[in-house]
Amino acid sequence: MPDAPLLHVEKLDAHYGDFQALFGVSLSVGAGQVAAVIGANGAGKSTLLNSIAGLIASRTDAIRFQGEPIGTLSAFRVVQRGIALVPEGRRLFPSLSVEENLQIGGQIRRPGPWNLKRVYEVFPVLEERRHQASMSLSGGQQQMVAIGRALMSNPALLLCDEISFGLAPIVVRDIYAHLRAIVAQGTAAVIVEQDIGQALAMADRVTCLQEGRVALEGRAGEVTRADISAAYFGV
Repeated sequence: MPDAPLLHVEKLDAHYGDFQALFGVSLSVGAGQVAAVIGANGAGKSTLLNSIAGLIASRTDAIRFQGEPIGTLSAFRVVQRGIALVPEGRRLFPSLSVEENLQIGGQIRRPGPWNLKRVYEVFPVLEERRHQASMSLSGGQQQMVAIGRALMSNPALLLCDEISFGLAPIVVRDIYAHLRAIVAQGTAAVIVEQDIGQALAMADRVTCLQEGRVALEGRAGEVTRADISAAYFGV
């Protein structure tokens, strides 16, 4: 079916033990598209990404990727299928160099265009610092390592969780410029972001979560700030 989305999330519930964090959340992303997920702290944004990434088990058909149900797959199997997560807080390995962190992402050996040479072409500063300890880099450079590590698995879909968190505005603009170039080469993305302006400028579609439920969904260019404010704050 040519018009089937790359990723389709249908009525997804997610739990942490007895606590339910997501209630019937639905989301679709086409090949080469970008979906932005916004919402206040605690709205369920990271839980949604972690569910897609296989870190939280869900109903098997609640998440479909390339037409196949993946809701019960492990995180390792999800990466093998072509989904990579850039986690909140970057989560680099502090004892490893920049290049070693990147190589970990490539251990999956999924075929595709991304390798060390290609990552260094997108992020030249990382090649200059490839032998440095990853935690010796600036926050923005560490974020580049986290994105590069995800790309090394050759994903068809990139999940980005708060990639602007803790970074200066000028650094955020630089990171998003790189991300646009990556998406332009055919990689789809789901972006969880507190910076609504960046999210809307990047995305084809936007979903706003409130207390684990979809409060707003639509084309990014058609959703107004008033719509977002009402969905964001529930007023």
